[in-house]
Amino acid sequence: MILRSATRAELPAVLALLADEDEVLDPASVTVGEAHERAFADIEADPRNEVLVLMEDTLVLGCLQITYVPGLGRGGAERALIEAVRIRADRRGGGLGRELMERAMARAEERGCTLVQLTSNKKRTNAHRFYASLGFIRSHDGFKLAL
Repeated sequence: MILRSATRAELPAVLALLADEDEVLDPASVTVGEAHERAFADIEADPRNEVLVLMEDTLVLGCLQITYVPGLGRGGAERALIEAVRIRADRRGGGLGRELMERAMARAEERGCTLVQLTSNKKRTNAHRFYASLGFIRSHDGFKLAL
């Protein structure tokens, strides 16, 4: 397995993972809109953002977005914010999610981050158990406001 930054060619596969976490969607069936193109270009151009893909040959098995956030707390150290974590539905349960997260956390630590944080939809109870198994603790309540 290879973990690396996603390329534009893999954007449909990433969007397929994000569109339906319970089914395997054919990336060719996913519409890549102008907003997706713009967001991907912005992420690619920003040294504090990455969309990472876990690859097996040419198959995207998993993805996540990691954003490195500078802060004044924690001695001025960066923190890593991980979002949009997905593993292909037909490949779950074999340790790929753990491998994806452990590699992403190691990448953040190598960069000098002293904290990794994430949010997860309250409905994703299986994901919550998974994150707890990695050592994440529920230390804060999060709030969102749609604009």
